[in-house]
Amino acid sequence: MDNSGTQMAIVKQYLLTLVSQFRVGDMQNLDVIVVGAGVAGLAAAHTLRGMGRTVVVLEAADRVGGRALTVPVAGEAFDLGATWLHDAARNPLVPIARAHGETLIDADAARARRLLVDGRPATHADHAAYAAAADRFETLARAAASAGDPSLADAVAAMEDDPWLATVETWEAAQIAAADARDFSVRDWRDNALEGANLWLAGGIGGFCARVLAPLAGDIRLGAPVVSVNWDGLVTVATARESFQARSCIVTVSTGVLAAGTIGFTPPLPAATRDAIAGLPMGLLSKVAVEGDWPDRLGMAPGTSIRQRVPARYAPTMSFHCWPSGHNYVSGFVGGPTAWALARAGDDAMRDFVRARFADLLGADAAARITKITLSGWGTDPLHLGAYCYARPGAAGARAVLGTPLGDGRLIFAGEATRTDGLAGTVGGSWLAGEEAARRC
Repeated sequence: MDNSGTQMAIVKQYLLTLVSQFRVGDMQNLDVIVVGAGVAGLAAAHTLRGMGRTVVVLEAADRVGGRALTVPVAGEAFDLGATWLHDAARNPLVPIARAHGETLIDADAARARRLLVDGRPATHADHAAYAAAADRFETLARAAASAGDPSLADAVAAMEDDPWLATVETWEAAQIAAADARDFSVRDWRDNALEGANLWLAGGIGGFCARVLAPLAGDIRLGAPVVSVNWDGLVTVATARESFQARSCIVTVSTGVLAAGTIGFTPPLPAATRDAIAGLPMGLLSKVAVEGDWPDRLGMAPGTSIRQRVPARYAPTMSFHCWPSGHNYVSGFVGGPTAWALARAGDDAMRDFVRARFADLLGADAAARITKITLSGWGTDPLHLGAYCYARPGAAGARAVLGTPLGDGRLIFAGEATRTDGLAGTVGGSWLAGEEAARRC
């Protein structure tokens, strides 16, 4: 072989190597590509399959479930992410769970609540004052939401002298919505105030995704992070190693990932969509599981929730749930600005904070007997960058904008961020969003 023939052979081998590393996906005639195997992505794929469509789900992680993740703690299931099936009467996952023989537990009936004031149990008068403050908070916030869309903090500013304002506000914003009340749309708060029963899945929501929802979704490619979506005509979705083509694409990643620019879009997303993403930042609710050497289980009945009166607005605080469903651990929750600060400070800072708050609420001796603390880490996870989103003041309409199909249905965003029915931030809402997106392709 002459020199030119040798060079041609080398080039041919190089091209064959490239093709083996980056190839067009083996399903050439896809109807829809779903990006993300969280609850919304699984719902979309399941619905599309039921409609007779061909679909593939591309997931960056090595597991399904997204922000639903169940891990073993003390020999029992512990949800590091989504924990409850909220608003059970209209939650679409409840009948699915029942149909598959999953054990559901009434989370509200299984809980007892304990409130501490300056280290002592709250008195009857304390509880009455707290209830009155909560009522006034809701009245002010709803009135403000009817008149405009200021921040939740500004909406209740008339209560600044109330000693219970910080406690109510922390619960409504940081602990429930994972948001900073100063940067949280009062209309978004009002529109997503959950009602009805809350149920636990005994085997965990993350486990439920793997056991039940993933088989319903069909073809799921794990370890396939999407890097670009070209939605100009026939949609082309590229991962780090291969590309897929389809008529439509449903993207279910978090608004944190969208805002970070992890996925490139061609043509660029419309200004209205970009503004909607910016108006829906990720909140953070960090969860922990605390194990320890407590022979008497701290004298707490299973299901006891412990909170304390927050001394000042935005003061660092935490709540604990002792022995949920009789399990041998205490779960803890910290949200909003405090959670973000701890995420930036690192795992050691988070564990120190948990021990300090544990000592405040359950005693120094109890804190000294802690043997292990399991952390969630949603704030630093590059595949999620937060727990769930909330709307900024003036951006309560951003959820509807983000969920509006683009390019005659070639590109659709779906997930908890796009719900406008009061189920934003929930796995039930995510499932409904995936179903709806599938029908709009």
